[in-house]
Amino acid sequence: MSDSLARAPYVPVWSSSAIPAAAPEPPAPAPAPRIRIAPAPSPRATRRTRPRMFYAITACAGIAVIFIVKLLLSVAISEGAYETATLETANKNLTRAAQTATESLDRVRSPQYLAANAAALGMVSNTHPVYLRLSDGAVLGQPQRADGSGASSGALVPNSLVTGAPLVTQQPAPGAAPAPTAAGATDTAAAATAATPDPAAPPEPTALPTPVTH
Repeated sequence: MSDSLARAPYVPVWSSSAIPAAAPEPPAPAPAPRIRIAPAPSPRATRRTRPRMFYAITACAGIAVIFIVKLLLSVAISEGAYETATLETANKNLTRAAQTATESLDRVRSPQYLAANAAALGMVSNTHPVYLRLSDGAVLGQPQRADGSGASSGALVPNSLVTGAPLVTQQPAPGAAPAPTAAGATDTAAAATAATPDPAAPPEPTALPTPVTH
C-alpha cells in the first residue's frame, strides 16, 4: 500500500474559501524640487578653464614687446655711433689745427724770422763781431761801425718756412680792419716797397749770417 501511495500523483487540494484581491496602492507623490548649493570654483580651477587663445595673445604681445625694445635699442646704438664719429672728426680737425699752430709758432721762433724782423725795425748786422771776456773784462776783437750793407763773410743759412710770413712792421694796428690773406699781404707789401723806396733803411737780409770762428 505504501508503494501505491508513493506512486500516486500529487493533486493539489483547493480550498473552497475565496481570497479577496488586494487593493491597489496609491501612487507616491512626486518629490518637491530641491535647490542644490555647490561651492564656488577655486581660482586654480578658473585658471585651468581659461581658453588657449589667451595664452596665444600673451605670447604674441611678449614677442611684439621684445621686438620693439630691440628696435629702440638698435636706434639708440646707431645714434651713439653717429655721435662718436662726429666727435672723432672734430678731434681730428682740432688736432690738425693744433699742429698747424705749433708749426707757425716754430716758424716765428726761428732765428731767420727774428733777424728779418730786426732788419725791418732798422737794425743792421755787424760783420765785425766783438766779444767781451767776463773774467777780466777784456774786449776781444776790433769794434767797427756797421755800414748797413748786410754783407756777411760767412755762409748764409736760409729758411724757406719764413718766406711770405708777415713781419712785425706789417702787423695791423689794434682796432684796424683785418689784414688780407698772406698772399695778398705779401703782394701789397712788395708793391708799397717798390713804389716808395727808403734809402736810409738797410736791405732786408734773406738769411742769418753764420759767425766766423777761429
